[in-house]
Amino acid sequence: MSDVTISRLTKKFGTVEVIPPMDLTIPAGSFTVLVGPSGCGKSTLLRMIAGLDTQTSGDLSIGGVDVRGKEPSDRGIAMVFQSYALYPHMTVRQNISFALRLARADKAEIDRRVDNAADILQLTPLLERKPKQLSGGQRQRVAIGRAIVRDPQVFLFDEPLSNLDAALRVQMRVEIMELHERLKATMVYVTHDQVEAMTMADRIVVMNAGRIEQVGSPLELYDRPQTPFVAGFIGSPKMNFVTGKEAERLGGDILGIRPEDMTVAEGAEGWPARIRLLEQLGSDTFAHLDSEMGPLVVRGSREISGLTGREIRVQTAPGKLHLFRDGQRMEAPERL
Repeated sequence: MSDVTISRLTKKFGTVEVIPPMDLTIPAGSFTVLVGPSGCGKSTLLRMIAGLDTQTSGDLSIGGVDVRGKEPSDRGIAMVFQSYALYPHMTVRQNISFALRLARADKAEIDRRVDNAADILQLTPLLERKPKQLSGGQRQRVAIGRAIVRDPQVFLFDEPLSNLDAALRVQMRVEIMELHERLKATMVYVTHDQVEAMTMADRIVVMNAGRIEQVGSPLELYDRPQTPFVAGFIGSPKMNFVTGKEAERLGGDILGIRPEDMTVAEGAEGWPARIRLLEQLGSDTFAHLDSEMGPLVVRGSREISGLTGREIRVQTAPGKLHLFRDGQRMEAPERL
């Protein structure tokens, strides 16, 4: 396993700078997720690490070795794409071993690596099947197996689960996390899904318009977002934002409160509001409110299900306020 070090890295398409000068270190052995909305530059950054796109300027090293100008095959990386890109006429064994056979590796070594990868990914009973005989999840495991046999320094994943249904995505998330735990390898994973980022990563890089907004562990980003963008992007449902007099009274221009840090009660002290609609999810109920501060979402229990259309009060939990001024986090009071 190796680290990835990026210094003053830029990318331009013609005169358009899609990634301004960027500095980032991806620690060896980490599971680092690049997350952000479509068009934020995360896949472009991954492709530059892989050598599939050329950097315009700056430095990029893998395991302490400058890889600028090196072919993807010479960078010690293996990439898993959104598309499985399996050869339909080949068996699972042949697909996994293709790169090794192309490199004319020793047959005994090829068999050892393929069998090891198949064992890790629970593909051993499927080695003689063709891709058309596999489910979507099995095909993605074959694509991952093709990366494992190369014994790379760094694994790169470009939205590998986006073609799977919801249940299978959850299963594959767990399998990739278990794979990282077993291999102890450096993994860089791109997704636009903040739930994937929160559940899989030990380190998240939040990107916006080609820039890094914040780097940290999932809970660091959730508990102490440094910008309104990170605060609104990380968390589902997203954070409530209040502007105007209430934020200005506290010294900021944006006040943020997560839905789970607010409670609904009738006749209690707090902000007056009216329940517009309820989302019933079984264990949770999300109340959508109209208030003088604007629309709010509160995460509650099923007990509030009978309050649709009622006038209520909203209270905030102490120590759970997020205050921002000029796009940056500032210290917030303990309570309103």
